[in-house]
Amino acid sequence: PRFYDPQSGVILIDGQDIAAVTKQSLRNGLAYVSQQAYLFEGSIRDNIRYGRPEATDAEVEEAARLAYAHDFILAQPQGYDTPVGEQGMTLSGGQRQRLSIARALVRNAPILLLDEATSALDTESETAVQKALDQAMSGRTVIVIAHRLSTVVNADKIVVMNEGLVVEEGTHEELARRPDGVYARLHNIQGGFLELTVGAAAT
Repeated sequence: PRFYDPQSGVILIDGQDIAAVTKQSLRNGLAYVSQQAYLFEGSIRDNIRYGRPEATDAEVEEAARLAYAHDFILAQPQGYDTPVGEQGMTLSGGQRQRLSIARALVRNAPILLLDEATSALDTESETAVQKALDQAMSGRTVIVIAHRLSTVVNADKIVVMNEGLVVEEGTHEELARRPDGVYARLHNIQGGFLELTVGAAAT
């Protein structure tokens, strides 16, 4: 999204140098979910609709369903019209993150950026949201920054960075088989959780 510009090299989208277009036009094609979920004073509905102000109520609710937020929203005193308070203080961290994901999904942008997007979720919520994200990834380019390997196991390409350098590239299967690789070491540490998550997703 050009919060920073590269000091060397270029970033291309469909062959177009992003430095040659306006930030506004670039960001119109992006949806971003950060590690920290930012909510604004106002209702739950307003916070989701912020991703695309012209979205209908039905589109807002569909995005909430995809983010596995619909049920907890309906449990709130005023449903979608419930005020969230300053920075979403009335909601849990996992609930705030699911609203942040719903906001990105209602945007329906061709490029989705996920920066540790499930970091605030417990295991059960993460599994549910990961299923939703898997559906949302269809037909668009998705860039995922993650430490939890469960978030990237289905990626077409995984780039492993260590101390600021790219040290490995490949699919989950390729990288997990490298006996001395950084990714393989992380896979061994998180392996039990990965098997549980992948198994749940398969069902």
